[in-house]
Amino acid sequence: MTIGAAALAVTAGGLGVAMASEGGSADAPFGVISCPDVAGALPAIPARAQAEVDRNLALLQTQINEANARLSRDGDQGGPNFVNNAILTPLKDKRISTIDRIAISIGRAGEKPQGLDALAACSVSDEAAPPAEEAPPAEEAPPAEEAPPAEEAPPAEEGDNADAPFGVISCPDVAGQLPDVPASAQAEIDRNLALLQTQIDEANARLSRDGDQGGPNFVNNAILGPLEDKRVATINRMATAIGRTAAKPVGLDALAPCVLND
Repeated sequence: MTIGAAALAVTAGGLGVAMASEGGSADAPFGVISCPDVAGALPAIPARAQAEVDRNLALLQTQINEANARLSRDGDQGGPNFVNNAILTPLKDKRISTIDRIAISIGRAGEKPQGLDALAACSVSDEAAPPAEEAPPAEEAPPAEEAPPAEEAPPAEEGDNADAPFGVISCPDVAGQLPDVPASAQAEIDRNLALLQTQIDEANARLSRDGDQGGPNFVNNAILGPLEDKRVATINRMATAIGRTAAKPVGLDALAPCVLND
């Protein structure tokens, strides 16, 4: 049994997310971020994948809402390349990961769609669009099983990058600050610890590639800031996973900020 993409708008509407066109922000002095519609480009969705696809479509809208909020708040900072380097590029990276999860979930029960990554790039439009309705909290999506597999778990020290001409990003160790992890949460914790390391590796790769661009604030605005945002969401998922069967740890967000070491 499959549910066609044409029916997706009805399902997505139940989530309280405007799926017909992605993006939207009222009172936007620096424009509005507009992204290609993913829902309309999907093939027929197997029934068993529908809930996961809906969650990730909601996450795509949440990512746009967060990017528009930062554009509205910080759009006048950092020079002409700030919006592209600090907002649009990190948004594209997040969308690629989310769109890939959608394709994988469809491919488990049907033919995996190809070429959806072409829909990841967004742009800034001068015309404001209608505000999008609030999406579900980010910690509800993506589902835990879509994080990197446990066998990619990080080493004890977070952050490592050889031959780094602009330094190395170093982040506080999260694993060592966790309380006893319930057995029911261990797999999810391992996956999210692996994701923390992946985020650091990706940030170090961008630092190595683009570290000489954008002026003195580039690294902070375009790399360390987005990395902190990703780490907050990942750390919160870990706390939530533990809290389902034990006391939820508090204060772990203090481990989210990272620094650049020479």
